[in-house]
Amino acid sequence: MDAVVAALLYALAWCVARLPWGLQRALADAMARLWLRRNAREARVARRNLELVRADLAPAAREALVLEILRTTARQAFETLRLWTRPARHNLADIVEVHGEALFDAALQSGRGLIVAAPHMGNWELLNQWLAHKTPLAILYRPPESAVGEAFLRRVRANAGGQVEQVRAEAAGVRTLLKRLQKGGVVGILPDQQPKAGEGEFAAFFGIQALTMTLLGRLAHRSGAQVLLCWCQRLPGEGAPRFALHVEAAPAAVADADPVRAVQALNAGVEAVARRDFAQYQWTYKRYTLRPPGSGEHSPYHDPPQ
Repeated sequence: MDAVVAALLYALAWCVARLPWGLQRALADAMARLWLRRNAREARVARRNLELVRADLAPAAREALVLEILRTTARQAFETLRLWTRPARHNLADIVEVHGEALFDAALQSGRGLIVAAPHMGNWELLNQWLAHKTPLAILYRPPESAVGEAFLRRVRANAGGQVEQVRAEAAGVRTLLKRLQKGGVVGILPDQQPKAGEGEFAAFFGIQALTMTLLGRLAHRSGAQVLLCWCQRLPGEGAPRFALHVEAAPAAVADADPVRAVQALNAGVEAVARRDFAQYQWTYKRYTLRPPGSGEHSPYHDPPQ
């Protein structure tokens, strides 16, 4: 039954993705304005994140940036429906610039193993398809809470083409990733998801302490794999979406044996990427929910208990 519902959702996504892009863009912009007007979850979280990390902005400027973030977020949702329901070869034509491809190719040829750290910047689903076009890889993912959601996600990501193994973020999955890296393979990880309590270390991210995964650093340290930061940045323009794909070396300290130094370096690398185009980063995510033990701080996304 889950597969049937997932198939129906896919059919709906296919239909929406076939609307003219001008209409999709208009719907996305209307959705962003509606989120803002109704103070929806996306608007509340983005605004709170900006209050934390962009205290330098006047309230009016901050609110304008919130709207820009919401517009970017909504447009990306429609873009992703197109990416999920079109052949990968058509999607790759949307990438009109590639920066650092020689660095990526050299890492593949080194035989050391490669960890692609892909921040929530721009469109990471298009990045997945570019990676799958270049090489077989395993992608670590956190499964949705519903079986239907997972069935849908597996179906649409199978559209990436190439050889993509989707690995659940659990103990067995981590062992799978390590083995792949030790054999010189490629692994993709979203490095800026908040891990569970006890599965990370706190480090500054835009000046605020954020619980950060230690998994990426442990894998890099144990395997000796190279770590590259990769992201697909949306280019300006009101026509059909066009992207520039970027590949850069991550800070060397992400593989440090000390997990605290490793997560500090990881956050510094991700922050540098996010600063390239602030509104294209995923500020609708509750990045700072968990607070350092003993700090007395409460989650900044709700009022503290009385």
